[in-house]
Amino acid sequence: MNTILESLNRGLEQLLSRSSGPLHCRLVIQPIISTILAIRAGLRDAREGQPAFFWAILTNPAERRRLIHSGWKDVGKIFIIAIVLDTIYQVIMLRTFYIIQALIAAITVALIPYILIRGPVTRLTRCLYRHKAARTNISAVNNMENSE
Repeated sequence: MNTILESLNRGLEQLLSRSSGPLHCRLVIQPIISTILAIRAGLRDAREGQPAFFWAILTNPAERRRLIHSGWKDVGKIFIIAIVLDTIYQVIMLRTFYIIQALIAAITVALIPYILIRGPVTRLTRCLYRHKAARTNISAVNNMENSE
């Protein structure tokens, strides 16, 4: 049991130490790129009338496979790059490689921002489109009344 706790403690310390040292800028750049991709996908979802991404994955089994494929298509390369960069970091700084740490780092910088941003962008965009459409309809009705 003590060995497991030591391993967890070491792993947590090593994960937290990634915020300094070589390649630390990836911890800012990769989430930004993932966020940009999520915004683009969220806008596309809103235009196509698709449901919010993460909620649909959880609640709609019929669409789950398509949505996961769509998300992976957007963020898969960023995820792979995150694993490669973390592997380089580990070899330089730790002189070893821990796959679980690389996966945790990649999930943190690539997948989590994407999942957290895509759905809310879809909802917000859809709400703004609805609001704009309602205002346009009201303006059209007012213009028709004024012209009569």
